[in-house]
Amino acid sequence: MKSGSPMAGNDGLDDLMKAFDRAKAVPRQQIVKALLASGNELADAQKHLAPKDTHALANSIAVTGPGQSTPPYSQPGGSRVAGETEVIVTAGDAETRYVHLVEYGTSRTEAQPFFWPALRLLRKRLQQRIDRAGRKAVRDAWNNK
Repeated sequence: MKSGSPMAGNDGLDDLMKAFDRAKAVPRQQIVKALLASGNELADAQKHLAPKDTHALANSIAVTGPGQSTPPYSQPGGSRVAGETEVIVTAGDAETRYVHLVEYGTSRTEAQPFFWPALRLLRKRLQQRIDRAGRKAVRDAWNNK
């Protein structure tokens, strides 16, 4: 076959397939950077809203990056390892095990929500940051940048 014939691959299919491969293997660093920024912004808001009696509750709020383990006894969910494109914000640790009692209240105390209200307040903004980073990473990979 001649190199100029359509069967030789000069019809742009090779370039298209390479672009798909690059987009599929999007640089996760860009996305993880946006996830960490969003996680830190959420944690800051939660610390701001947390009751300040002893500051232990606010100080127990932690951002766990990809591959790291959340603190033991943290809420929600306890100790677990974050996935490769996952950032987890938790409250509580081995010394501060009463987060759920503060957030939801008890039969004797009023609820003092701080964790979920901060997420509801910032959810749209945080999601938009992550979406923008994902779109930019795919666009850059597609354009071979």
